[in-house]
Amino acid sequence: MKKLILLLFIGMTYVQNYAQTQYLKSGVAVQGYDVVAYFESNKAVQGNPEINAQYNKAVYFFSNAKNKTAFLKNPAKYAPQFGGYCAYGVSENHLSPTDPQAFTIVDDKLYLNYNLEVKKMWSKDREDRIKKADANWVKINKK
Repeated sequence: MKKLILLLFIGMTYVQNYAQTQYLKSGVAVQGYDVVAYFESNKAVQGNPEINAQYNKAVYFFSNAKNKTAFLKNPAKYAPQFGGYCAYGVSENHLSPTDPQAFTIVDDKLYLNYNLEVKKMWSKDREDRIKKADANWVKINKK
């Protein structure tokens, strides 16, 4: 049992470090998807690398100039919660990468999930998951 717990811990540490490394290597937020389009169209729309803006050490791509302008007026409104990491994962106190198609907007905030299956799990108890993730993010984000 101790070996299993150790293996799980090592595995979670690897996933967390991999997720952080991937995000920082590319420097592109949400894998290049237009964060404003989530709010305007309620769907994941690939951004254009030529229409971009920088915010919090990441580059955001937009599908059109109008969305870039909206973002620049209030980037905190459109930036994904928890640095773009999986909201479910943060609620479980770890960082995981996300699938731009697995998103939800709650109270005018963008939440991303690892995949559509994890999004379903997160959605079942969303309010509690958000509270847990908010509390965990304070600790995780200090590391």
